[in-house]
Amino acid sequence: MTGTRIEFRGVSKDFGSVRAVDDVTLTVEPGEILGVIGYSGAGKSTLVRLINGLDTATSGQLLLDGTDIVGMREKQLRSLRRDIGMIFQQFNLFSSRTAAGNIEYPLALAGVKNRKARVAELLDFVGLSERGSNYPEQLSGGQKQRVGIARALATSPRLLLADEATSALDPETTREVLALLRKVNQEMGITIVVITHEMDVVRSIADKVAVMENGRVVEYGNVAEVFSRPQTPVAQRFVATSLRNTPDEVEAEDLLAHPGRLFTIELTEHSGFFDAITALREAGVEVGIVHGGVTTLQQQSFGRITVRLNGDDAAINEFARTLSTTTEITELAR
Repeated sequence: MTGTRIEFRGVSKDFGSVRAVDDVTLTVEPGEILGVIGYSGAGKSTLVRLINGLDTATSGQLLLDGTDIVGMREKQLRSLRRDIGMIFQQFNLFSSRTAAGNIEYPLALAGVKNRKARVAELLDFVGLSERGSNYPEQLSGGQKQRVGIARALATSPRLLLADEATSALDPETTREVLALLRKVNQEMGITIVVITHEMDVVRSIADKVAVMENGRVVEYGNVAEVFSRPQTPVAQRFVATSLRNTPDEVEAEDLLAHPGRLFTIELTEHSGFFDAITALREAGVEVGIVHGGVTTLQQQSFGRITVRLNGDDAAINEFARTLSTTTEITELAR
């Protein structure tokens, strides 16, 4: 199966005087996982509703596999939605139907005849073969979301939209659900768009990330690129919540209460940090690593560390000058 290609070309959506989506241009290639992140009111959910035709763009073009769906008639949209699966934050299962019955429902609507075999196949795929006869109230949150994923896959869609699909789950269950979505992507080739306000979700599953603020996509690129060098304040705040490799205001105050000069340094394979540290120690400067971490994403390693330096100011100044030619270094001010 080949996933859907999505292309936004200057797409905007107005609700009266409010512009919920503002001039969005981006492309999701077939089989990619796009994470769309932003705070409440950023326009994320509206973006999803534009993709499945539940809302219509005010201007611009929105192409699914080259077909512009803006202004498309409802009858055509209904046909298009058969290729789109939806996963919801609150699961949206029918309480009066078993897990198997929930999965079978879209198959019945589509007129599929051999539904029982397909339901059994999907229950096995999501790891719930023994739970088909259970009702939603008898399932945990993670199990309910697995049923939701199975239901979304029932009609073999080429595109999956997940709107805050893990925000109601605990961290361990979230990891399990994200692993399942990655399995869906890898084994079925389905394009997935994940809407979230949690950067850890993007970090765990996405290939690309679009950061939204006030209806606009303010940053877009490979996950590793955005994580290693976020360009906008909103992206920097999101990355900080996930990587935790830069001291926050309270941590910085605690660190500054002790003697020595503090520097936060970006680590990359070309930063030259370890050579510079060796030269510092040879000059008699005491070096202590007091904060930071290194992350590997998409086969790229990067991070930031904060060091405390005690010793000759001239040697420390030379250290900072030398490193500033190859990487980002900032001294924490007292």
